[in-house]
Amino acid sequence: MDMPTKQQAVASNREAWNDSARHHKDKPEWQVLLDAVSRPDFSRIDDTLRGVLEQVGVEGRDLVQLGCNNGRESLSLFALGARSVVGVDQSAAFLEQARELGARSPHDAEFIEADIHQLPAELEGRFDVALITIGVLNWMPDIAEFFRHVARILKPGGALVIYETHPFLEMLDPEAADPYRLQSSYFRSEPFVQHQPIVYEGKVEQPAAASYWFAHTLGAIFTGAIDAGLQISHFKEYPHSNREELYDRYEQQVAQLPLCFTWVAVKL
Repeated sequence: MDMPTKQQAVASNREAWNDSARHHKDKPEWQVLLDAVSRPDFSRIDDTLRGVLEQVGVEGRDLVQLGCNNGRESLSLFALGARSVVGVDQSAAFLEQARELGARSPHDAEFIEADIHQLPAELEGRFDVALITIGVLNWMPDIAEFFRHVARILKPGGALVIYETHPFLEMLDPEAADPYRLQSSYFRSEPFVQHQPIVYEGKVEQPAAASYWFAHTLGAIFTGAIDAGLQISHFKEYPHSNREELYDRYEQQVAQLPLCFTWVAVKL
C-alpha cells in the first residue's frame, strides 16, 4: 500500500468527515439532541470523564475541545461550570451541526474550523483546559507533532484531558470470524484505510474519500506529550468501552482487556 503523506491523509480525512456528516444527521438521535440541548444542564459527558474534569477543575475556566465533531460535548462543558468554550474541528459540515445545536443552547460556545496543524494564532496560550475525546488521536498521522500544537494553545499550568479508546483495541477486529484473535500488530506503522462513509454503527455501502486511521502505542502518546513540554499527572485504564457498540463484546471477560483510558497532562 502506498503511504499517503501527512498532508494527503489530513485532507482526505477532512473530505471523508464532511461526507459523513449527513449520515449522522439522518439518525433519530439528531432530533433528540436538538430537543435536549436547550436545557441549561444539558450534558453528553459520561461519569468517567466528568470525574476527571471535576478533578482537574472546570468551573470558571476557559476550555477548548479539539475534534469537537457536532459540538455536543463542547456544549456539555457549560453544565460543569466552564466560563467559555471553544470547539475546533476541521469538518465544516459537522461544524454546521455544532452551530445549529449552539443556536438552541442557552450557552454561547464558539466553533472554529481549523486543522490541528494550522490552528489560528489567536488561540495560542488562551486555554486553561483542552479536551480530547474518543476518535481524535487516531486521525493524527504524527502524534508528537499533534501534542506540540496542543501545548501551544494552553496557558502555563493548563491541562490537557484525554478520554480515548485504548490502543490495544487496534489489534482486534470485532467483525472478524474470531473477534478475539489478534489481527494486527500493536506496533503497526501503516494506517487502517476505509473507503466507505464514516459512521458509528453499521456500514453505509457507498463510495467515499479514503479515511486513514493511525494506530499509536501508549509509548508514542506518552513520549510525544513529554517532548511537547507536558507533564503527565493522571493515567487510568478502564474495562468499559467508550467506542462503537461492536466493541462492547470485549467487556466483562475473564481475561479482561483495557478498553479505554483517561489521561491528564499539564503544561510546564
